[in-house]
Amino acid sequence: MIEKMRFISITGPKAEFDRVVSAYLNKYEIHLENALSELSSVQDLKPFVEPNPYKEIYSKAIELAERFDEKEPSQAQNMTLSEASTIILSASRELEDLTSQKKKLGLEREHLNELQKKIEPFRHLDYEIDKILAFKFIKYRFGRISHEYYTKFSKFVYESLTTLFIECGNDPDYVWGVYFVPLADAEKTDAIFSSLHFEAISLTTEYEGTPDQAYNAIVKKLEENQEMINAINEEMKNRLSSRSDKILSAYEIICVYSNNFDVRKMAACTTVSKRNAFYFILCGWIPEDSVKDLLQDIDKDKDVFCMMEKDVTSVTSKPPTKLKNLKIFQPFEMFIKMYGLPAYNEIDPTFFVAITYSIIFGIMFGDVGQGLCLAIGGGLLYHFKKMPLAAIIATAGVFSTIMGFMYGSIFGFEDVLPHIWLNPMENVMTVLLTAVAFGSMLIIIAMIINIINGIKAKDVEKIFFDTNGIAGLVFYLVVLICVILVATGNTLPAGIVLAIFLGLPLIMIFLREPLTHLVEKKSEIFPEQKAMFFVESFFELFEIVLSYLTNSISFLRVGAFAISHAAMMGVVMLFAGAHTGDPNILVVILGNIFVAGMEGLIVGIQVLRLEYYEMFSRFYKGTGKGFKPYKSK
Repeated sequence: MIEKMRFISITGPKAEFDRVVSAYLNKYEIHLENALSELSSVQDLKPFVEPNPYKEIYSKAIELAERFDEKEPSQAQNMTLSEASTIILSASRELEDLTSQKKKLGLEREHLNELQKKIEPFRHLDYEIDKILAFKFIKYRFGRISHEYYTKFSKFVYESLTTLFIECGNDPDYVWGVYFVPLADAEKTDAIFSSLHFEAISLTTEYEGTPDQAYNAIVKKLEENQEMINAINEEMKNRLSSRSDKILSAYEIICVYSNNFDVRKMAACTTVSKRNAFYFILCGWIPEDSVKDLLQDIDKDKDVFCMMEKDVTSVTSKPPTKLKNLKIFQPFEMFIKMYGLPAYNEIDPTFFVAITYSIIFGIMFGDVGQGLCLAIGGGLLYHFKKMPLAAIIATAGVFSTIMGFMYGSIFGFEDVLPHIWLNPMENVMTVLLTAVAFGSMLIIIAMIINIINGIKAKDVEKIFFDTNGIAGLVFYLVVLICVILVATGNTLPAGIVLAIFLGLPLIMIFLREPLTHLVEKKSEIFPEQKAMFFVESFFELFEIVLSYLTNSISFLRVGAFAISHAAMMGVVMLFAGAHTGDPNILVVILGNIFVAGMEGLIVGIQVLRLEYYEMFSRFYKGTGKGFKPYKSK
């Protein structure tokens, strides 16, 4: 179900803003909306903009908190903001010398990384760099050239130049190397290489020995640099360890104040005041259950006022969606959120999904042994890891076990347990027809939910004229009744009855837009391009009638997978030699693992597909926005 929301506005003096945020927003779940947007019609309001006074102390607090492995104090300390700031500033000053050293080491490390990056591609050049840099009559260029231009250079240019190009390395995009040219031809050669998009790289005299030796020397310096940084970090940690609880408590307090300050961007502020007393306004949504407690708290606060809007339709923003379901159904909210949260005026389909998903999975994957394995494994995984998917698997496993008793199947053995209902392999048509009948029932339920959603949204078209409204429901029910009558050998109703109950709903669906405009008393009943409207409506109606058939037949897969599961386990039993009375246990175990893993995954996906495409598409939009209270941040 979806929790009912109430829209509130909290007003108070600007000077009390931080206290109000701490006292109420950190205590109650309030989903904030932009006050300026909500009160756009109100004059003399402006954004609540101020520079954050906690920015500097907040950054220092973060730096100090990062020194500790644990980010929460083992014993919370009670202190004011002033005391917390004093503790942070004192600790920062104590580490100033180490911070300065670490900053210098950081700059040195950046420089070494840059040197390493430059020299790495040339490590295969077996010549000392300092000697190359000392050349006077031979000019050189280190750099890279793309493979495309390097190929052209090698084929058409290289032989005609008085230059030597030494390839040092390459990657998927470039060839790295150095070229040497007599000083007299340097200008011409440089121009040619520039035309080939040769990117020059300058090397400094900081390199010693060959490129490989220089690279290894830099790696060693980087290791020494990191050891020094680690030593400084350890020294910082040792200096602060005796006051870790105080520092972490101060960090938490400053974080709260800094985060509270950011709430200003959601608030509005008055611009007119007789006594220079300006006020702030905060707007947001709160669960109905919490409204009474909030109002009682604010009533005791003489400087703060709270107003509640009972009619949510008069509010500019749409209410957020907060799901509230029984604990057993909460894991299935994962599927709802994957599709999209329900709008505030929609029915929460969590209960519907939990029941139908579990039942359909059980029908398609009915086996006592494998079902128990899924139930136990999923239950244990959920107990230790709290994974919603694990809880869904456990629930599906329970229904798989139940259907396993109905089929009389345990780990693929069909002759150990007596079946309560039937054996899928021996009653193929019964299983398939039952699956279609079951699917038709679910489609009818989905249509009824759609009509209820239409009533909640006061949408005339959705209630009466929609494909899944009353018109569509009547047409689908009458077709099902006719199919059942023909299948059981009974006569169909009179032609006039069929014409009314089949023709009239189709006409209502065909003319749903004009009929909706007529009911809503709009001036324009039909669109301007009437011919195009009738052509489009005709083909849409044809598609709709066809979709009723295809959607119903789509549920054949439920029965087909039940038969497929029995058939696959039959193959496993055949390989294991079960017909001899002495089956190979190893083959049985491996076969069960394979079938349970592969088919369980496929069935799980197929059931979700049925939920989304055959049922959700009929009644569910999933256009809601999540309830995100400031308290949770």
